[in-house]
Amino acid sequence: MDNAPEHRTLAVEGVRSPVLVGGAGSPETVVFVHGNNAGARWDALLEPISELACVIAPEMPGFGAADKPAQWPYTVAAYAAHLDGLLRQLGVRRAHLVAHDFGGPWALAWAVDHLDSVASITLINAPVVIDHFAAKLWRTPVLAEMLTRVGNPAILRKVLASRDPGLPPDAVAAIAEHMFAPGTPDAVLKLYRSTGPDAIAPYVDRLADFDRNVLIVWGADDHYVPFEQTDDYRRIFRHCEIHAVPGAGHWPWLEQPDVVAGYLSNFLRRQPGGHE
Repeated sequence: MDNAPEHRTLAVEGVRSPVLVGGAGSPETVVFVHGNNAGARWDALLEPISELACVIAPEMPGFGAADKPAQWPYTVAAYAAHLDGLLRQLGVRRAHLVAHDFGGPWALAWAVDHLDSVASITLINAPVVIDHFAAKLWRTPVLAEMLTRVGNPAILRKVLASRDPGLPPDAVAAIAEHMFAPGTPDAVLKLYRSTGPDAIAPYVDRLADFDRNVLIVWGADDHYVPFEQTDDYRRIFRHCEIHAVPGAGHWPWLEQPDVVAGYLSNFLRRQPGGHE
Protein backbone atom coordinates (compact mmCIF):
# COMPACT_ATOMS: atom_id res chain seq x y z
CA MET A 1 0.00 0.00 0.00
CA ASP A 2 1.54 3.37 -0.94
CA ASN A 3 0.92 6.71 0.74
CA ALA A 4 -1.70 7.90 -1.76
CA PRO A 5 -5.18 7.24 -0.30
CA GLU A 6 -7.49 4.98 -2.20
CA HIS A 7 -11.27 5.15 -1.91
CA ARG A 8 -13.02 1.80 -2.00
CA THR A 9 -16.58 0.66 -1.46
CA LEU A 10 -17.05 -2.58 0.45
CA ALA A 11 -20.24 -4.40 1.38
CA VAL A 12 -20.98 -6.48 4.47
CA GLU A 13 -24.12 -8.57 4.09
CA GLY A 14 -25.24 -6.22 1.34
CA VAL A 15 -24.69 -2.98 3.31
CA ARG A 16 -22.11 -0.78 1.59
CA SER A 17 -19.48 1.39 3.25
CA PRO A 18 -17.00 3.72 1.55
CA VAL A 19 -13.55 3.05 2.98
CA LEU A 20 -10.44 5.21 2.68
CA VAL A 21 -7.30 3.06 2.53
CA GLY A 22 -3.77 4.43 2.40
CA GLY A 23 -0.52 4.94 4.21
CA ALA A 24 2.99 3.58 4.34
CA GLY A 25 3.84 0.02 3.40
CA SER A 26 3.77 -1.39 6.92
CA PRO A 27 2.41 -4.45 8.72
CA GLU A 28 0.83 -2.02 11.19
CA THR A 29 -2.69 -0.82 10.40
CA VAL A 30 -4.42 2.09 12.12
CA VAL A 31 -8.20 1.83 11.90
CA PHE A 32 -10.19 5.05 12.42
CA VAL A 33 -13.77 4.51 13.61
CA HIS A 34 -16.00 7.58 13.55
CA GLY A 35 -19.08 8.05 15.70
CA ASN A 36 -22.20 10.16 15.43
CA ASN A 37 -21.91 13.58 13.76
CA ALA A 38 -18.42 13.69 12.28
CA GLY A 39 -18.67 10.86 9.77
CA ALA A 40 -15.26 9.78 8.51
CA ARG A 41 -13.77 13.28 8.68
CA TRP A 42 -10.33 12.21 9.87
CA ASP A 43 -8.19 14.24 7.43
CA ALA A 44 -6.25 16.09 10.14
CA LEU A 45 -5.01 12.78 11.56
CA LEU A 46 -4.82 10.60 8.46
CA GLU A 47 -2.00 12.58 6.85
CA PRO A 48 0.52 12.39 9.72
CA ILE A 49 -0.42 8.84 10.70
CA SER A 50 -0.23 7.57 7.11
CA GLU A 51 3.51 8.29 7.27
CA LEU A 52 3.83 5.71 10.05
CA ALA A 53 1.44 2.95 9.06
CA CYS A 54 -1.37 1.82 6.83
CA VAL A 55 -4.57 3.71 7.58
CA ILE A 56 -8.19 2.66 7.13
CA ALA A 57 -11.18 4.93 7.68
CA PRO A 58 -14.62 3.51 6.88
CA GLU A 59 -17.94 5.31 6.82
CA MET A 60 -20.31 3.25 8.89
CA PRO A 61 -23.98 2.44 8.10
CA GLY A 62 -26.34 5.35 8.60
CA PHE A 63 -23.66 7.99 8.12
CA GLY A 64 -21.96 9.84 5.30
CA ALA A 65 -22.12 8.03 1.97
CA ALA A 66 -22.64 4.60 3.56
CA ASP A 67 -25.92 2.77 3.09
CA LYS A 68 -28.72 3.60 5.51
CA PRO A 69 -31.11 0.66 5.25
CA ALA A 70 -34.35 1.12 7.17
CA GLN A 71 -34.32 -2.47 8.44
CA TRP A 72 -30.69 -2.53 9.63
CA PRO A 73 -30.52 -2.99 13.45
CA TYR A 74 -28.28 0.04 14.32
CA THR A 75 -27.05 -1.65 17.51
CA VAL A 76 -23.53 -1.60 18.91
CA ALA A 77 -23.23 -5.30 18.12
CA ALA A 78 -24.33 -4.73 14.52
CA TYR A 79 -21.74 -1.99 14.03
CA ALA A 80 -19.03 -4.23 15.52
CA ALA A 81 -20.01 -7.01 13.11
CA HIS A 82 -19.96 -4.58 10.18
CA LEU A 83 -16.50 -3.37 11.19
CA ASP A 84 -15.34 -6.97 11.43
CA GLY A 85 -16.59 -7.68 7.91
CA LEU A 86 -14.72 -4.67 6.53
CA LEU A 87 -11.45 -5.55 8.25
CA ARG A 88 -11.66 -9.15 7.10
CA GLN A 89 -12.11 -8.06 3.49
CA LEU A 90 -9.12 -5.73 3.81
CA GLY A 91 -6.97 -8.47 5.30
CA VAL A 92 -6.28 -6.61 8.56
CA ARG A 93 -4.70 -8.97 11.08
CA ARG A 94 -3.36 -6.46 13.62
CA ALA A 95 -5.15 -3.17 14.26
CA HIS A 96 -4.42 -0.02 16.20
CA LEU A 97 -7.94 1.25 16.88
CA VAL A 98 -8.66 4.99 16.93
CA ALA A 99 -12.26 5.79 17.77
CA HIS A 100 -14.36 8.86 18.51
CA ASP A 101 -17.76 9.25 20.14
CA PHE A 102 -20.04 6.25 19.40
CA GLY A 103 -17.15 4.76 17.45
CA GLY A 104 -15.70 3.94 20.88
CA PRO A 105 -18.41 1.43 21.84
CA TRP A 106 -18.40 0.00 18.28
CA ALA A 107 -14.62 -0.45 18.25
CA LEU A 108 -14.49 -1.82 21.81
CA ALA A 109 -17.30 -4.28 21.05
CA TRP A 110 -15.20 -5.54 18.13
CA ALA A 111 -12.03 -5.55 20.23
CA VAL A 112 -13.32 -7.84 22.98
CA ASP A 113 -13.84 -10.61 20.42
CA HIS A 114 -10.42 -10.01 18.81
CA LEU A 115 -8.10 -9.08 21.68
CA ASP A 116 -5.15 -10.86 20.10
CA SER A 117 -5.59 -8.75 16.95
CA VAL A 118 -5.69 -5.39 18.75
CA ALA A 119 -2.27 -3.72 18.88
CA SER A 120 -3.45 -0.63 20.78
CA ILE A 121 -6.56 1.43 21.45
CA THR A 122 -6.97 5.20 21.21
CA LEU A 123 -10.23 6.76 22.33
CA ILE A 124 -11.09 10.40 21.58
CA ASN A 125 -14.04 11.75 23.58
CA ALA A 126 -15.61 8.30 23.39
CA PRO A 127 -18.28 7.81 26.05
CA VAL A 128 -18.48 5.24 28.78
CA VAL A 129 -21.93 6.59 29.65
CA ILE A 130 -24.19 8.16 27.01
CA ASP A 131 -26.76 10.24 28.85
CA HIS A 132 -26.14 13.77 27.62
CA PHE A 133 -29.04 16.08 26.75
CA ALA A 134 -29.06 15.18 23.03
CA ALA A 135 -29.04 11.45 23.80
CA LYS A 136 -32.05 11.90 26.08
CA LEU A 137 -33.86 13.83 23.35
CA TRP A 138 -33.11 11.19 20.72
CA ARG A 139 -34.47 8.50 23.05
CA THR A 140 -37.74 10.38 23.62
CA PRO A 141 -40.52 9.11 21.32
CA VAL A 142 -42.51 11.67 19.33
CA LEU A 143 -40.40 14.62 20.53
CA ALA A 144 -37.29 13.33 18.78
CA GLU A 145 -39.17 12.65 15.55
CA MET A 146 -40.63 16.14 15.65
CA LEU A 147 -37.25 17.78 16.21
CA THR A 148 -35.62 15.88 13.35
CA ARG A 149 -38.35 17.07 11.02
CA VAL A 150 -38.26 20.75 12.00
CA GLY A 151 -34.50 20.90 12.42
CA ASN A 152 -32.12 21.78 9.61
CA PRO A 153 -28.39 22.36 9.03
CA ALA A 154 -28.69 26.13 9.59
CA ILE A 155 -30.08 25.64 13.09
CA LEU A 156 -27.46 23.04 13.96
CA ARG A 157 -24.66 25.30 12.69
CA LYS A 158 -25.75 27.96 15.19
CA VAL A 159 -25.90 25.43 18.03
CA LEU A 160 -22.45 24.03 17.22
CA ALA A 161 -20.87 27.46 16.84
CA SER A 162 -22.17 28.50 20.27
CA ARG A 163 -21.39 25.27 22.14
CA ASP A 164 -18.08 24.45 20.41
CA PRO A 165 -16.55 27.82 19.51
CA GLY A 166 -13.20 26.21 18.71
CA LEU A 167 -14.58 24.31 15.74
CA PRO A 168 -13.49 25.83 12.40
CA PRO A 169 -16.41 27.11 10.28
CA ASP A 170 -15.85 24.43 7.64
CA ALA A 171 -16.06 21.71 10.29
CA VAL A 172 -19.25 23.22 11.70
CA ALA A 173 -20.79 23.25 8.23
CA ALA A 174 -19.68 19.69 7.45
CA ILE A 175 -21.03 18.26 10.71
CA ALA A 176 -24.34 20.08 10.29
CA GLU A 177 -24.80 18.85 6.72
CA HIS A 178 -23.75 15.35 7.73
CA MET A 179 -26.35 15.16 10.49
CA PHE A 180 -29.19 16.03 8.14
CA ALA A 181 -28.16 13.83 5.21
CA PRO A 182 -31.16 11.77 4.03
CA GLY A 183 -31.52 8.71 6.24
CA THR A 184 -29.09 9.82 8.95
CA PRO A 185 -31.62 11.32 11.42
CA ASP A 186 -33.61 8.07 11.44
CA ALA A 187 -30.41 6.05 11.87
CA VAL A 188 -29.37 8.23 14.82
CA LEU A 189 -32.71 7.74 16.57
CA LYS A 190 -32.47 3.96 16.13
CA LEU A 191 -28.87 3.92 17.34
CA TYR A 192 -29.55 5.82 20.55
CA ARG A 193 -32.75 3.92 21.27
CA SER A 194 -31.02 0.57 20.81
CA THR A 195 -28.22 1.62 23.19
CA GLY A 196 -28.83 2.37 26.83
CA PRO A 197 -26.83 4.94 28.78
CA ASP A 198 -24.25 2.34 29.84
CA ALA A 199 -22.91 1.87 26.34
CA ILE A 200 -19.86 -0.30 27.06
CA ALA A 201 -21.11 -2.09 30.18
CA PRO A 202 -21.46 -5.46 28.36
CA TYR A 203 -17.78 -5.35 27.41
CA VAL A 204 -16.03 -4.05 30.53
CA ASP A 205 -15.14 -7.42 32.05
CA ARG A 206 -13.47 -8.62 28.85
CA LEU A 207 -11.73 -5.28 28.29
CA ALA A 208 -9.99 -5.81 31.62
CA ASP A 209 -8.11 -8.65 29.91
CA PHE A 210 -6.59 -6.26 27.36
CA ASP A 211 -2.93 -5.96 28.38
CA ARG A 212 -1.66 -3.60 25.68
CA ASN A 213 -1.55 0.19 25.75
CA VAL A 214 -4.49 2.56 25.63
CA LEU A 215 -4.41 6.27 24.82
CA ILE A 216 -7.25 8.57 25.86
CA VAL A 217 -7.35 12.04 24.30
CA TRP A 218 -10.17 14.28 25.49
CA GLY A 219 -11.38 17.74 24.66
CA ALA A 220 -11.66 19.07 28.20
CA ASP A 221 -14.63 21.34 27.44
CA ASP A 222 -16.88 18.64 25.96
CA HIS A 223 -20.53 19.54 26.64
CA TYR A 224 -21.72 16.04 25.73
CA VAL A 225 -19.25 13.63 27.32
CA PRO A 226 -17.49 15.15 30.36
CA PHE A 227 -13.79 14.70 30.98
CA GLU A 228 -14.61 12.91 34.25
CA GLN A 229 -15.49 9.82 32.21
CA THR A 230 -11.77 9.32 31.63
CA ASP A 231 -11.61 8.08 35.24
CA ASP A 232 -13.74 5.12 34.19
CA TYR A 233 -11.23 4.19 31.49
CA ARG A 234 -8.41 4.37 34.02
CA ARG A 235 -10.30 1.78 36.07
CA ILE A 236 -11.14 -0.42 33.06
CA PHE A 237 -7.74 -0.64 31.35
CA ARG A 238 -4.46 -1.84 32.83
CA HIS A 239 -2.25 0.53 30.84
CA CYS A 240 -4.04 3.81 30.22
CA GLU A 241 -2.44 7.12 29.22
CA ILE A 242 -4.75 10.15 29.38
CA HIS A 243 -4.32 13.60 27.85
CA ALA A 244 -6.75 16.49 28.21
CA VAL A 245 -6.91 19.08 25.43
CA PRO A 246 -7.77 22.35 27.21
CA GLY A 247 -10.08 24.67 25.31
CA ALA A 248 -11.32 21.93 22.98
CA GLY A 249 -14.76 20.37 22.99
CA HIS A 250 -16.20 17.15 21.59
CA TRP A 251 -14.08 17.16 18.40
CA PRO A 252 -10.56 18.00 19.66
CA TRP A 253 -8.75 16.80 16.51
CA LEU A 254 -10.81 19.23 14.44
CA GLU A 255 -10.27 22.08 16.91
CA GLN A 256 -6.57 21.52 17.73
CA PRO A 257 -5.33 19.09 15.06
CA ASP A 258 -1.62 19.51 15.72
CA VAL A 259 -2.03 18.77 19.42
CA VAL A 260 -4.08 15.62 18.91
CA ALA A 261 -1.93 14.41 16.00
CA GLY A 262 1.13 14.86 18.22
CA TYR A 263 -0.31 12.75 21.02
CA LEU A 264 -1.43 10.02 18.60
CA SER A 265 1.79 9.94 16.56
CA ASN A 266 3.99 9.77 19.64
CA PHE A 267 1.82 7.04 21.15
CA LEU A 268 1.86 4.89 18.02
CA ARG A 269 5.63 5.23 17.63
CA ARG A 270 6.10 3.84 21.14
CA GLN A 271 4.06 0.70 20.49
CA PRO A 272 5.74 -2.61 19.59
CA GLY A 273 6.24 -2.54 15.85
CA GLY A 274 6.10 1.27 15.79
CA HIS A 275 8.56 3.57 14.06
CA GLU A 276 10.22 5.29 16.99
